[in-house]
Amino acid sequence: MIVSLPKTVRRLYFMALLVTLSCVLYYVMSWVSVWISPAQQEDIPEGTAVRAFYDAGGTDEGLSAGQRLRLYYWYGE
Repeated sequence: MIVSLPKTVRRLYFMALLVTLSCVLYYVMSWVSVWISPAQQEDIPEGTAVRAFYDAGGTDEGLSAGQRLRLYYWYGE
């Protein structure tokens, strides 16, 4: 069996490039998910604790369209 050294080097280079790009993509997606997350890590209850949502009275007065849209995407309501 004949093993071509240039072909083997190209395959190893491709595999290394694939692994590197996969790791970079993973870290970028992780950063984006932290960036768009509405709750800080210390705000998430631990164990059997339950955090209740505080409603500001049910009126949207005083909120701009951008703020209402931001709340919609954060809470999905």
